[in-house]
Amino acid sequence: QDLANTVWAFATAGVAADALYAAVAQAAVRSGLAGFNPQDLANTVWAFATAGVAADALYAAVAQAAVRSGLAGFNPQDLANTV
Repeated sequence: QDLANTVWAFATAGVAADALYAAVAQAAVRSGLAGFNPQDLANTVWAFATAGVAADALYAAVAQAAVRSGLAGFNPQDLANTV
């Protein structure tokens, strides 16, 4: 949740922080998104998209996690922010 909240805050504030986004994407993918709930996944993807940061490995990992869970726990807003 800390990683998701951090990139969400930077994206919301419009702060460019390419190194931060790269580090968060790498850490999230490396951890297998451990500790990310559906809202964290949605907020993270939203932040990267809003910031215009390409993170193909992260996007793929989030998609796999969402499909693997059968979208369990995703509410309509989470789904909208993820896709």
